[in-house]
Amino acid sequence: MRRALDNRSFRSLAVAYTLNELGDWLATIALAVLVYDHTGDALATTALFISTKFLPSLLVPALAAHVERIPVGRTLGALYVAEALGFVALALSATAFSLVVVCLLAFANGTFAATGRAVTRAATVALLEPAGRLREGNAALNLGFSSMNIAGPAAAGVVVAAGGPSLSLALAAGLFLGLAVLLLCTRGLPLGASDEAPWRSRLRAGAAYVWRHPVARPLIVAQSGLLVLFTIVVPIEVVYAKETLDVGDGGFAALVTAWGVGLVVGSIVFARLGARSLAAVVGVSALAIGAAYIGMSAAPSLTIACAAAVIGGSGNGVQWVAVVTALQEAVDATMQARVAGFFEAIATAMPGLGFIIGGTLTAAVSPRAAFAAAGAGVVLVVAAGAFAWRTRSRSVGPDARPQRWSIGM
Repeated sequence: MRRALDNRSFRSLAVAYTLNELGDWLATIALAVLVYDHTGDALATTALFISTKFLPSLLVPALAAHVERIPVGRTLGALYVAEALGFVALALSATAFSLVVVCLLAFANGTFAATGRAVTRAATVALLEPAGRLREGNAALNLGFSSMNIAGPAAAGVVVAAGGPSLSLALAAGLFLGLAVLLLCTRGLPLGASDEAPWRSRLRAGAAYVWRHPVARPLIVAQSGLLVLFTIVVPIEVVYAKETLDVGDGGFAALVTAWGVGLVVGSIVFARLGARSLAAVVGVSALAIGAAYIGMSAAPSLTIACAAAVIGGSGNGVQWVAVVTALQEAVDATMQARVAGFFEAIATAMPGLGFIIGGTLTAAVSPRAAFAAAGAGVVLVVAAGAFAWRTRSRSVGPDARPQRWSIGM
């Protein structure tokens, strides 16, 4: 990771990517509290989630294709400024609350944020792949992201408790303005794609490329299913802790912390994997998450549930970055931004379906049933993917296999 961070342009990207996650947590916690305090309605907070996390998936591929020709520093600078202005408007909305206005602003900021992540991933490939440092760079980004998933919620909770949602949103706005200045002043960032075609044509070409690609299509399809299964337990974990395990708020916090610790451990593990087969890494790390869910479904106590959560978090800390890296290594340089846009759209949309399934299973049966179904589903998807990949590896010669994507499940 240190070798990747020796690249000054990438170092700025890594700092921005990490602090972006902190700003996102400051805003997410603040908006959830703001909406619930003013409405007292769970449906209102659901509308906020849909606006922030689901609807942006409809626009991200088009916006990513539209901005791929603009220099990366200018693109990310503009996106961060737009997010900062959105957070200022949201902070002001606390005094004249309107759910419609809050959801519209949250939708805009969610779209800018997802597009920024896609642009960052494409820029990372352009900066590090020529030097053979892509995996090291992704490991650095993943470690920063995982660390903020522990520090971010804690910092946001303290800020909201001390100064209310408006203060947290104002701090997020200031942070994003600082990140915009950082990237606008960073030299050596990619200058953008040279494709002169209109953005609609580039968007269609990107969709056709993903559909025909022997690695990108099955990887994105499989990850879509896994993301649904991974997120089934997210909305019901608090119910699992407080009703199934009967451990109260402290127990819920312990479960969340255990998963976060696992995330950091997994990030460090990925950083030490070197050139191992990403196919095997993706499969084994996904199985760790599935096994953790099955373990939590049967856990008789908080201690065992937390131990399973550490295992699941470790798998989570490896699986996501391994999939991203595999996709980047398999895709042509000219298509990185467009494919990243489609992948980010999937990553934004699929959790919504997982949340619905998790809530429905919990209401109909129990939290344990939801955990068990999620874990069993992950195992089945990985088994099906391994079988399909082995079948494909026997049907093509070595020369037809994508470079740097080892078939060694």
